[in-house]
Amino acid sequence: LAGARADVNPDEVASVLWKYFTELGSNAKETVDQLQQAEITKQLNTLLETKLQSANLYAEDLQRRLVPFATQLQARLAQDSQRLKEQIRQELAELRAKLAPYADEVHQQISTNIRQLQAKMSPYAEELRSQVDRGAGELQRVLEPYATELRDRLQDNAESIQASLSPYADRLQQQIDSGVETLKERLAPLADELKAQVGQSVEELRRGLSPYAQEVQDGLNRQLESLTAQMERAAEELRARLAASSEELRAQLSPLAQELRQAAGSDAESLRQRLAPLAQQLDERVGQTLEAFRQQAAPFGEAFGRQLVERLEEVRGKLDSGTAGVEDHLELLEKEVRDKVAAFLSTVQPAEN
Repeated sequence: LAGARADVNPDEVASVLWKYFTELGSNAKETVDQLQQAEITKQLNTLLETKLQSANLYAEDLQRRLVPFATQLQARLAQDSQRLKEQIRQELAELRAKLAPYADEVHQQISTNIRQLQAKMSPYAEELRSQVDRGAGELQRVLEPYATELRDRLQDNAESIQASLSPYADRLQQQIDSGVETLKERLAPLADELKAQVGQSVEELRRGLSPYAQEVQDGLNRQLESLTAQMERAAEELRARLAASSEELRAQLSPLAQELRQAAGSDAESLRQRLAPLAQQLDERVGQTLEAFRQQAAPFGEAFGRQLVERLEEVRGKLDSGTAGVEDHLELLEKEVRDKVAAFLSTVQPAEN
């Protein structure tokens, strides 16, 4: 049971709770009490059952304690939400007043930061394109011999083809799975590197603006904390999009192996008729699928860079106007949820063997 706790990722639990809390906020007040216990219990149990495959005392204890914790946290957030809205409004008004005499310098500093960020992001976007192209190219090269092999097998007698087709399809599927996993391993580190660059960029902005905000440092820090949360979430979304695109690639290539397995069950007479078109089309279908993956995944880096620049421009607009965005406080509330969930899970100890 000692490994059970490691299977429960605090971020995943926090994501379930945060999604639930934001959905709850859009419901009429009279439905809240009805929704609260049943729905959050269902959502949390689904997550825990997925992560903790075997029933054990830790899983039972965690399920029993999580729902009351979530209910208390939701009530706390309802209070914190209004408090944070007012706090952010006041801090931004003070920041604007304090920075007004240095408006040109502040503009220049943020503009400089935007240019630096664009310069830093550009090589990563190019590297992402390169890795997508290289990974797709490698997968295409390792799959090419399978088309040749299938065409060669069509020269054998029907019984020999039938006997070898299922093992051939299994090998093809294994190669697809291996190639997709290699591709994911190739792309994942780029998201980590981009996330690290986000932290550096925000810290550079903090150093650049701090001399103009000596007496309102807390307000500036809160804005930059919110900016960091937005940027880090964008990096995590990039990671998820790359992983999802890789899995979509797997889902589009796997039917090739499935069609071969189905063909193996055909009678000897129709076997060649079913296999001949597939043998001719295998290369083309693999190529088209991989090209579609390239077209989808390669621009992700540029899109990520544009997203970060937009966030910085939003900060510049807030400092100019002294007006908070409608949902500014949500970034900080979500961070609070994640921090509290991590702290809570650290107190729920798994049973020892």
